[in-house]
Amino acid sequence: MQAIKDVNHRVFGGYAELLRLPHAARYSIGSVIACMPFPMIGMTITISVQHYYGSYGLAGALTAVQAIALAILTPLLGRLVDKFGQRQISIPSIIIWIVAAIALVTCITHRVPEWMLYVITPFLAFIPPWGAMSRARWTNQLKGDNERINRALSLSGVFDECMWVVGNPLASILAVISGVLAFSFTGMCVIVGALMFLTELSTEPPSQTQLARAAGLTRKQYREREAARAAAVQGADADKAKDSILGPGLIAVCVTWFGLGAFQSATGISIIAFAKEQDMAQYTGFVFACFSFSSLCGALVYGAKNWVIPLWKRFYFCLAVVNLGISCFVFARHLWVIMIIYLLIGVCQAPTWINGNQIMLHLVPPSRFTEGVAWMGAMNSIGASFGSAVAGQFIDRYGAHGGFMTVTVLALASLAIAFIGFRQIKTSTETPILAEVTV
Repeated sequence: MQAIKDVNHRVFGGYAELLRLPHAARYSIGSVIACMPFPMIGMTITISVQHYYGSYGLAGALTAVQAIALAILTPLLGRLVDKFGQRQISIPSIIIWIVAAIALVTCITHRVPEWMLYVITPFLAFIPPWGAMSRARWTNQLKGDNERINRALSLSGVFDECMWVVGNPLASILAVISGVLAFSFTGMCVIVGALMFLTELSTEPPSQTQLARAAGLTRKQYREREAARAAAVQGADADKAKDSILGPGLIAVCVTWFGLGAFQSATGISIIAFAKEQDMAQYTGFVFACFSFSSLCGALVYGAKNWVIPLWKRFYFCLAVVNLGISCFVFARHLWVIMIIYLLIGVCQAPTWINGNQIMLHLVPPSRFTEGVAWMGAMNSIGASFGSAVAGQFIDRYGAHGGFMTVTVLALASLAIAFIGFRQIKTSTETPILAEVTV
């Protein structure tokens, strides 16, 4: 019993300590609830559109449109959040999203012309970058304590996986019952989560406007000073420092995240088609939930350990496990085989994202962290739009096997792309964390 207690304390003690910090539980859980559109919207659109219009191609195209819009808007919203503050940007975004969700579900259920769906879908991208904003609050609240920051990023990964564990099966069940029900539940989550998150003011990091005013500078002068500091820390020429944070390291990470989004999105739509071919469509949410549950367990264990292995080695190991494992789906002949593979490789999914967030700490100043993480999410969304669109076309022509062939090609190509950026990613992890450096 004592051994079990020791293991329990080692795994969960650090997380419990973080959640006991003032207001931490409220904003971290609120952000996860508000993020429910991410696991639910794509599957809800796919199932609802296929049911009412009978086309995986249309479903894949609509999810691709939403993902492209998300990729364009997410960095913009992240940049605006860093400039003006979290509440100032989140509230109008939420209003736009709710109106768009109501319009889209009404149009789908009434089988309106397809062009109307294409017009409305992009507005579903007005989702505040809740995950990035929550992580920004953690880094602000734990400033200077790198061990606890890394654990907090892992805890955020755990909460994200809880969201996917709950969201995927709920989306498949509710969307089969009624698209209106699925969208209504998602909208309720957005409102409840936003209230929990945005009404907590004491942990909100100061915006660039506030920081510039406190320093007696304009916002442009403040950003230029930050860019010069970042260039100096990373060994670049401060005189050539630019306002943009898109340096070689960030570009390499973003390209890697593009590939990750492409093959994982293609995997999702291929599994839905495969399950339908086997008359097991009702179990698709469960299969996705197994992957998320495995990823959750991986995040718990990963964050509990204070790693001495270099960050870049952990990043590439976890990435390789996920990519190579999913590329094996093409050989599966039963849905449960896919579920078993998902359970085995899922333990490396959340650690891959956690490593990406930790790499971001080395690449961008703390007041640009929301924007940096938003760029990762944006490239992941662009990749997802590409993957779902391509897989949808192959599924319509060749069935689920054609989709899994697409997944295999995309997964192997994604891994190859990640290794092309090896030098930039490895170098970025060997520079100091910018949050540790004072001006």
